[in-house]
Amino acid sequence: MGAGIRDQAARDAVTVEIGFAVATGLLLAGALFLAAASPALAGVLDPAWEGAWLRGAGLVAGAGFAARVVGVLRRFGAKRRVTDDGRAVTGRP
Repeated sequence: MGAGIRDQAARDAVTVEIGFAVATGLLLAGALFLAAASPALAGVLDPAWEGAWLRGAGLVAGAGFAARVVGVLRRFGAKRRVTDDGRAVTGRP
């Protein structure tokens, strides 16, 4: 696409990829939170530890969300740095 203005299809592709990254990141974060917080949610922990356990589960979920979003968007950016004939493009698009 060169250094010119992006066409509508390229802008739409970026928008869809961001939406996909956020949606799958939210799903992963929810699953990680439920998995990590299950002892506290099931009531098998001492009540004094439940708050700390839930905060820790929130941290795990947040880290999983961030890792998923960054991973998807980096992979998308790497795909965009290849020309139509398969040659790698140096620099920023």
